Amino acid sequence: MAEEEELMTIRATALSLPHNALNDLLSVAVCGRCIFRLFGIPASSSYSNSLLSTSLLRSLLLDEEPPALDPSQQSQGQEAGFCSICLGVLQLAYYNREQDKCENKTLVSDFALEILQLVKREEYKIDGFSLEISLPPIILANEKAIRLYLKKKYGSEGWFQEKFLAEHISVKDALKLSITSSIETLLGVKSGVSSFRIRLTYCHPKASSKLQSLVPKDNRCKRRKAGTNDSLDNGDDSHVQSRTECTEESSSESDAVIRRTLDSLQDHEFCERFIFPPEKVYEPCSLTFRCYRMPIYIGGRYLKYSRNVSQTCWIIDDERMGEASVEEIISSNVLPICKGDNFKFHAAGREDIDVRMLGSGRPFLVEIQNARHIPTSADIEEIVDKINNSKDKFVTVRNLNLVGSQAWTLMREGEAEKQKQYAALVWISRPLNDKDLQTISSLKDMDILQKTPIRVLHRRSPLERKRIIHWMTVEKIAGSCQYFLLHLCTQAGTYIKEFVHGDLGRTHPSIGSLLGCRAEISQLDVTDVKMDYFN
Repeated sequence: MAEEEELMTIRATALSLPHNALNDLLSVAVCGRCIFRLFGIPASSSYSNSLLSTSLLRSLLLDEEPPALDPSQQSQGQEAGFCSICLGVLQLAYYNREQDKCENKTLVSDFALEILQLVKREEYKIDGFSLEISLPPIILANEKAIRLYLKKKYGSEGWFQEKFLAEHISVKDALKLSITSSIETLLGVKSGVSSFRIRLTYCHPKASSKLQSLVPKDNRCKRRKAGTNDSLDNGDDSHVQSRTECTEESSSESDAVIRRTLDSLQDHEFCERFIFPPEKVYEPCSLTFRCYRMPIYIGGRYLKYSRNVSQTCWIIDDERMGEASVEEIISSNVLPICKGDNFKFHAAGREDIDVRMLGSGRPFLVEIQNARHIPTSADIEEIVDKINNSKDKFVTVRNLNLVGSQAWTLMREGEAEKQKQYAALVWISRPLNDKDLQTISSLKDMDILQKTPIRVLHRRSPLERKRIIHWMTVEKIAGSCQYFLLHLCTQAGTYIKEFVHGDLGRTHPSIGSLLGCRAEISQLDVTDVKMDYFN
């Protein structure tokens, strides 16, 4: 009964369209879904109905008995080739590159099943999805050719002015209307704004190559930069990993510029370059299914207790520097829980390998690419336990949590504004006296100038930077008159070692110049990095 009602809906919709135009569209191999969307038919149930086919529409025009209600008995491939506009996209037909065969998913549920199997195979845990669709620009050219074809025949008729020139539905939107409901049913989640993306990439190398030869050469774009894809349906995908694309398309000129060129062509220019109506199509687009999750971020603060552990993996001439790295210790415990492809480690500044990170710890983020699993509170606790109770005790973490992508921006912004506190073990070439204590502790918000330190000139630009020393105090060390602990709070980006010894005059003033003697730093600890978001 439900199928009969759906058939009646399609019948009523089709019979409301101008018969001559409908017959013309069928004669030039335009598929049923393309016909409906060109006339702006909004009902999503029509697009998702597997009964909608050219054979059904043709039978309605001829007032014949409609074909079998069982869509599985209606092979789209048995119709004359594929749609001359969408190249089989809305017929749910495509070329399977991996299996080297043409797939005809007559049932919408069969098409959705391919996506379900991919999600299960990759073991994603999801609570929603966003559907992305990438189409070759030849489809835009085909549609324009069909519109001009109908305009030439019916341009003066009222229905053409009222309906056909009105806002219509794009191939992307029509495909979404066709398949989204079935995908939602099979996955058991709703479509919407989501970090989990299902991406369908359609390509037609032969047709695209022919299109490029027809597009005016002076309007073509430069070669696409690696990793970009201007035909992507979703606009804000700057953080997405390298795309799975047809190699022919990735080496071609930018689809976006070809689209703009097509849009800019006047009707008479288009007619001079293109055949209309378009030729019949006997090869569908190839289709690549891909699922991925946008990066997730796990943030907190780390403390580093070893003076032989770098922040990130440090290798010089194939030789590892230090016993380990903060990056590896933390990420090796995060990545397996999240089941991601890879990770990026971000921190609010860095300390040298021989500097400990104590006190409140340094804010950090681990960016997980394409995570199959979003960590729960229990997962976060497990990660903390593994890191904090490791046998080496090089690094511990605190305030660990799943955070939003805005944390990365906040950390970068705060990096330039934050204050940092240190404890430095300092040696001077003469005994420390009370006047020295007064001199140091009386200085507040003192400006210093620092040229790029000699020790990092090989990898940093030779610049002069103005920095602020907010305050300093001195803690005497019992039994020593030349060693003392210098506690200080500085502006982010201050080179503390150079502020102590002066770096051959490249930092001024320095502790050495303030006390009028030689000063050296023996050990340095970071004791606080002020950044409220990570508290």
